Amino acid sequence: MQRENKLDRRFEFLAAVIRSAGDVVRTACAESAGKAFAMKGPQDFLTETDLASEEHIRTAIAAAFPDDSFFGEEGGGSVDGDVWIVDPIDGTANFARRINHFCISIGFVEKGVPQLAAIFNPMSDELYLARRNAGATLNGKPLKVAATTDAAAASVELGWSTRVPNSRYMAAMTGLLDQGFNVRRCGSGALALAHVADGRSDGYVELHMNSWDCVPGLLLVAEAGGAVCPFMELGDLRSGGPVLAAAPGVSARISAAVGIPLEAERPVAEVASAAG
Repeated sequence: MQRENKLDRRFEFLAAVIRSAGDVVRTACAESAGKAFAMKGPQDFLTETDLASEEHIRTAIAAAFPDDSFFGEEGGGSVDGDVWIVDPIDGTANFARRINHFCISIGFVEKGVPQLAAIFNPMSDELYLARRNAGATLNGKPLKVAATTDAAAASVELGWSTRVPNSRYMAAMTGLLDQGFNVRRCGSGALALAHVADGRSDGYVELHMNSWDCVPGLLLVAEAGGAVCPFMELGDLRSGGPVLAAAPGVSARISAAVGIPLEAERPVAEVASAAG
């Protein structure tokens, strides 16, 4: 009971803090025309708003839950114990160019197991929330992944990372195209995972993804009845790893095409309950 109360408080806090961070990002986006941005590396953008959003979230967590660890994209931190995993803006290249396809991504991991997830697009006011074994929602309505079973009718988003040679991405894309999938890229991996959870997309693949980008989204997809890779076995919170999330009807074919394994199937009753 004490543990559940702890998660209840964190879940309520999560929904509030990601919305308040969204206010920071939305205001900055409206005022960002002509502002400069910095580059952390090839195709790796940084704006003042990334830093402001992360500091806003970090400060709020430290005040509400001082014993919890924090691990963010911009400032790093610790992954020990109970930890909040934060990407203050995922899709910064889009944000920097005033393309409204970006989000804030926050997850809570308890003893190495993701328990809570939130992804928020402040420009569309779409808030995705998930709690382990309790389902996932979009603005309060239950989520369910797509029922797609035909690769020729399916769209898969493929993310890029400069940590992986282009040849491996070309091989993955070729494998997907050979199966009949449509392949696209929109510039925010966290939001791509949210769109698998709500059925707008049939799958998301990235050969290397940081934990702050994918841990919340993978929980969202799993709780919406989707198939996901065992990220915490293939990689870890600090270093990241490969990512696959998909509608069950096409997940095995995507997995075979890109060489990323799937978790063992969840019990039917559990999936049905999570999907609502």
